[in-house]
Formats: sequence, C-alpha cells, structure tokens
Amino acid sequence: MKYRTLGKSGIRVSEIGFGAWTIALDWWGKKIDDDEAKRMLKRAYDLGINFFETGDMYGKGKSEKLIGEVFKGMRNEIVISTKYGYEFEGVTQIGHSELPQRFDPLFTEHALKNSLARLQTDHIDVYGLHNPKMYHIKDDTIFHTLDNKINEGVIGTYQVALGPAIGWTQEGLESMKRPNVSAVQTVYNILEQTPGNELIDAAATKDVGILVRVPDASGILTGKVTADTKIDEKDHRSVRRGEWIKSALQKVEQLRPIAQRNGLSITELAIKFILSKNPVSSVLPTVVSVEEIEQFAAMSDGHYLPSTDMVEIASLYMSWPPYEIKATAIT
Repeated sequence: MKYRTLGKSGIRVSEIGFGAWTIALDWWGKKIDDDEAKRMLKRAYDLGINFFETGDMYGKGKSEKLIGEVFKGMRNEIVISTKYGYEFEGVTQIGHSELPQRFDPLFTEHALKNSLARLQTDHIDVYGLHNPKMYHIKDDTIFHTLDNKINEGVIGTYQVALGPAIGWTQEGLESMKRPNVSAVQTVYNILEQTPGNELIDAAATKDVGILVRVPDASGILTGKVTADTKIDEKDHRSVRRGEWIKSALQKVEQLRPIAQRNGLSITELAIKFILSKNPVSSVLPTVVSVEEIEQFAAMSDGHYLPSTDMVEIASLYMSWPPYEIKATAIT
C-alpha cells in the first residue's frame, strides 16, 4: 500500500481508502451484517488501508459505531474522516431523497459530539461538510466554527464532500478558497471526468487533496453492471438508465486496448488512471466484501500509467458527448 499527503493538512492517507457507507446501508445490492462489516474493516487495515471515510447519516450513525468498535484502542493507527450536515434524527428517509441540512454552530456542536461518541474517540482527523450548497460554502460562520474546533484539537482538518450527484463545480472551486479546507471529495472516474479534471487542476494550485468516490462508474468498470443488469429501485445505482449503461459499455471497449497493452484489467486501468493524477489523495472504491477490498488494495503498488496513455485517454474522453451535471441553483 502506498500513501499520500492529504493536501495542506500533512495527514498521510492510503491511496486506497475505505468508504464505509456500504457497511451501514443496503444501497449497493447487498445488505452487510455487522460481523461481515467488522471483518471488512479489519482486513482493510491488515492490507495497509489507514483511511476510513464515513458520515454520520450512514445508517443513522451505524457506520461510525462499527468503526469505533473495530478500532477501539488503535486510534493513532488510523485516519478517521466523517461528515455531517443532514438532520436525520427522528426522520424517515424515503428512498434516496435528501434530508434537511444544517451547518449552524449549534447543530455542528451537536453532530460533532455525537460522532465522537459513536467513534469512541476524542478527535476526528478529517471532518467534513456533507453535500453543502453554495450558500453554505459562502457562510463564514460555518467555517469559523470549524476553525475553532481545529484550534481546540477536536478536529485535525476539514473537507467539503460535493454531491450527491456528479457536478457541483463552482461549489468545489469556491470551497478551495477556504484556508483550512484540505480536501474536496467528488465523483470521478475514467468515464466521468467532468468536473473532476477542473477540480483536480484547481486543487494542485491550492494544495487541496482530492478524494475520489464512484471510481468504478457505478459498477460499469468492474463488470458488475452489464447491458443485461436489472438494477433494483432501492439500489443507489438506479439513476443509471439503460441508455447510459449502453453508452458507458461502448466507451469501455474503446479503453480496452490501453488496458491490455499495460497488462491490466479494466478495473485496474480505472483505478490507476485516477492514481496517476497527483492531486488525488485517496480513492474510495465501493466495496461490499473482503474479496473486493483485497482486489482494490492490490492496485496501490506505485505503478501508474505512462503519460502517453494518459494523453490518449484524455483524447478519447474529449471525443465523447458531454453529460448532465448538477449544481445548486442558489448562489
């Protein structure tokens, strides 16, 4: 396992991180019981993964609790990243609809206190705003509160996690202006490089680390999703319609010769493409088994793609038609 520095924070994180939302939600085609979740966390650690990225709303605190239980007494051996901003207590979420958001000082104090308790720790290495809108990012009060928490030693640094869908370009660029934002999290993969490329370029000048989620394009790049796959409406990938899947699979075939001449599978090509971007600090694959953790961890070996292949991939990407991206309407 190789490690990188998370932007200006100085925190060293594994190139492959553990995105811990799947161990608390059945939104990826599989419900993971607690014992299996703990095995996954422990195996990730054994493989050198030290970066565990979660959020307080994942299973209404369940993901945080599992991390806290597994790594109790090992606090200094791992990097914990969690996020807040959704008012989920006492609320029933319908499908994948967004819940009400709050980032005011009172709510921040409340959310942080609860996360610390669930994680069984007295500090959080990377605290994050979970899918903030532009008016949140422009609110000085929110960041003053987080800056105070850094000064108190309760959090090490903070990130801005963009979403929930792909996009949010201006939100990402605006957040990088904040001096203590050490990381921006975004959807990014070899098939969906917008707005990631622009965010990566900006991150390089601002000393901000990029955290990548959905690196497998919702299963297309792992072979889990094919033209015949039927995705349940409860699955987080249900937004991926048939035409999108068909188009994505055609793009994969255009990329296959690059993978083959490097002796890589499409999945390996997808991950190494991302890791070939220097501002990327950690990639967060969607994993639902120990076997998948082992597969992704093995891809962090210090071998990246040659510049000629990166240029060819960029050329292919520019030849593909653009797609819809999201952004807040309130600026």
